[in-house]
Amino acid sequence: MIDEGIIHKKYLSLKGALHERGRRLWAAAEARALGRGGVAVVLRATGLSPTTLNRGLHDLESGETLEEGRIRRPGAGRKSVKILEPELDQALEKLVEPVTRGDPCSPLRWTCKSTRRLAVELRRQGYFVSHTLVAQLLHAAGYSLQANRKNREGTSHPDRNAQFEYINEEVTRHMRRHQPAISVDAKKKELVGDFKNAGKTWRPKGRPEEVRVHDFIDKKLGKAIPYGVYDLARNAGWVSVGVTHDTASFATATIRRWWRRMGTKAYPHARSLLITADSGGSNGNRLRLWKWELQRLADDTGLTLRVCHLPPGTSKWNKIEHRLFSFISQNWRGIPLLTHATIVNLIGSTRTRSGLKVRCELDPRDYPPKIKVTDQQMKTIRFTPAPFHGDWNYTIQPRRK
Repeated sequence: MIDEGIIHKKYLSLKGALHERGRRLWAAAEARALGRGGVAVVLRATGLSPTTLNRGLHDLESGETLEEGRIRRPGAGRKSVKILEPELDQALEKLVEPVTRGDPCSPLRWTCKSTRRLAVELRRQGYFVSHTLVAQLLHAAGYSLQANRKNREGTSHPDRNAQFEYINEEVTRHMRRHQPAISVDAKKKELVGDFKNAGKTWRPKGRPEEVRVHDFIDKKLGKAIPYGVYDLARNAGWVSVGVTHDTASFATATIRRWWRRMGTKAYPHARSLLITADSGGSNGNRLRLWKWELQRLADDTGLTLRVCHLPPGTSKWNKIEHRLFSFISQNWRGIPLLTHATIVNLIGSTRTRSGLKVRCELDPRDYPPKIKVTDQQMKTIRFTPAPFHGDWNYTIQPRRK
């Protein structure tokens, strides 16, 4: 009579030391050694399923061997959730995107929604996910948890979140219609010359790049003012490096350059252009010169310009900050910006694994500050405010010639 207790004790003593394939091979060997009725005895003693034991017997008979370190055959095992649910990443991105926050000094992005809440919402949409899987997907997409940080950009506007959702809807609508949507902003002004540049770069040990002790502007070399345009749909950027002042005229001239050099080729049938910008600086929503120059841009290109401004105090969350400017800062970290040509070449050579491409040109023209736009000029602008926050969202149409 076969003693099931002995087999049970042997299985318990070996179970922890064997992997899945090893356990079923051992059970199959025991069943074969017992002869007639051995399969039933091993099943009762170990609690394994008949399917598992049959696979073990098949493996013994076939004599199949695996590469060292492998437990399963290539392609075996449970399929990844990304394969089973190919649209899961897009569904998660849509939940996170309207409130995505960014840091201009880092390529990381993060969300203020918890992984458990996101998992609940995804399950409502029919995806079988856990909060731990959501966390893994967020990390893989470049998100991370971040603590609050105080800043000096002002208090939060009560319609802040509603404006972010409005902008997201407008961008999505433009992309679906294959119309261009861009994010614009000015990067931090840089001193040109042998000044210290934050970050580290590889150099021979004990031979760091020597730079000036004090950061006083070199009057001959001056400063560099990078103003950027980021194409939200194509992951491509344009940067004009100015040498005088960051004005609305310089900002719109950069957009005009982007359109002529890159936009017309990418969007040959475009009828409108969506511009997302901060509420301050050279592209501020209250700036008369900004609207006047936009009207001139609309007249020159024939495009209907739709403008959406980020709420006050949220300039660091502009898409261009963490999808373009952060990578430029990484690319030139630790390298002194000796000349304007150096800056143009470093910006133009910025690339990322996700396919970001950047073009850069020097704009040596003078853009004088404090240019006033008269009331009469303002009346000629074909300005139409949107129903929701017309001070932040508006349309400027070309004037008929």
